[in-house]
Amino acid sequence: RRALNHELSKLFSDMWDMDVNRLVPGKDYTIDLQGKADVTQQGDSAVQDSAARHLFHNVNEERLKSIKTFATFISLLDNYETSTGMAEVVTPEEIVENNCFLDAILATEVMKLAHEYLLKKNLAKPNLADFKYQLYDIWFQLYARKEGDRPDSCGFEHVFVGETRRGKQILGLHNWVQFYLQEKRNQIDYKGYVTQKNKTRPHKDDQVLSIQFSWKGSVKPIGSTFIGVSPEFEFALYTVIFLLAEERVTRETVKIEEYELQMVVCHHGHHIGTAYPVLLST
Repeated sequence: RRALNHELSKLFSDMWDMDVNRLVPGKDYTIDLQGKADVTQQGDSAVQDSAARHLFHNVNEERLKSIKTFATFISLLDNYETSTGMAEVVTPEEIVENNCFLDAILATEVMKLAHEYLLKKNLAKPNLADFKYQLYDIWFQLYARKEGDRPDSCGFEHVFVGETRRGKQILGLHNWVQFYLQEKRNQIDYKGYVTQKNKTRPHKDDQVLSIQFSWKGSVKPIGSTFIGVSPEFEFALYTVIFLLAEERVTRETVKIEEYELQMVVCHHGHHIGTAYPVLLST
């Protein structure tokens, strides 16, 4: 296990405390953990289902829609062709939506703190418009997941929307809002929670979970995700680690609240390839 990064733990804990848009478990939403998922491999089609019901018992959608960062974020989720190898087409409306979302998150204290921190490290431009351009490039610039393919992916699509490869594999999809919306449309089937060996069962108020689910005919054996947090919180964390990174794959161990996490961020050239939390302990 890697040593705890105290500097990032402090920064991310401050962001957690500033995240006024984070939903409150038991009040703004309730989850239904049900059973523990079976160990399974990527590509398995027949998987034991340890959860007959949805993971999200309910979410206060009025509250979601009333918060600008969530509302603008949700409008981006249907802008992507989730199958890899299929070229993405970005329309002028989608460019406007991407910019509206970035404007909304840049107005939050969470993203302002991220910007200040990156300025101190000489990793961001002082001008907000330049910083926004930098964020656009990191998250929304299209690239090819696989050599020789047409531009079929971007960091935002991978992390927040999810992608499928040849109908056999789920890539990304580490965001709770997308999970909830897909589950509501019966596109996602929650299979149960996943625990590390000899770890106790998670609690329904935990805001980081490891879960197993199927989506569009494929199974994700284990996916980790923050629950209830705002889009700006995740954007801030992943962007900071991405810009600090010196290797293609970066793993930072941090403590946020009672959660000990390994934050994993992978580069795809100058863009985000993937980013997600791994729950080590609570």
